[in-house]
Amino acid sequence: VRNVKKAYPFAVAARDELANMNSQLVGVEGKRERERYIKEYEKQMFKKYEKDLRALTISQGRILLKLVDREINNTAYELVKEYRGSFSAFFWQGVARLFGENLKSEYDPELEDIYIEEIVQLIEAGII
Repeated sequence: VRNVKKAYPFAVAARDELANMNSQLVGVEGKRERERYIKEYEKQMFKKYEKDLRALTISQGRILLKLVDREINNTAYELVKEYRGSFSAFFWQGVARLFGENLKSEYDPELEDIYIEEIVQLIEAGII
């Protein structure tokens, strides 16, 4: 419960920030300008969230990857691939695999992640 409570706000923030960025990208024309905007937005997000994200434990990080997939309906790998390119996605997947993680892991609320889903529903209902 503690780990989900710590990671869930970051997943919600990721969903909101991604929606905000996508709405801003609609007005950006050209591939180069799009890439510049994404890099600048990424820098802003690092400044805003990096310190808190680095404080997460490994278990909380694993849960965060699952919750990001839950909130955005895309795995972390797919997000990196879409916004930073295939090479970056491949590189970060390799780094994740070195540490025993998988950026391609999907959220399964009915089997593997049933307990996480129950905790999230309690958080959303205001019970926890």
